[in-house]
Amino acid sequence: MEAYVAIQVLPHADTGEEVVRIVDEVIDYIKSTGLKYYVGPCETTIEGEYEKLMEIVKNCQYIAIKAGCPKVMSYVKIGYAPEGGVLTIDQKVTKHHQ
Repeated sequence: MEAYVAIQVLPHADTGEEVVRIVDEVIDYIKSTGLKYYVGPCETTIEGEYEKLMEIVKNCQYIAIKAGCPKVMSYVKIGYAPEGGVLTIDQKVTKHHQ
């Protein structure tokens, strides 16, 4: 694995329930990619190859708009090591969830 992204998708919506529905659709898309991911309370982290992750980040915006919000804002953190060696999700969080 050469990269990870942590993405927080913030749809512009009228109610909290609508925000949750749209974010759930984005997470369903992330799940469908087959990559390893971790859903946290404020962002979702995904591991994989850099180019694939950038495509997923782009598509998350489209999914939110298609789900019915007129605009969306996202915050993205990217960890990239072309030769490999970025810390995995498991290395970062497993000790905190035992």
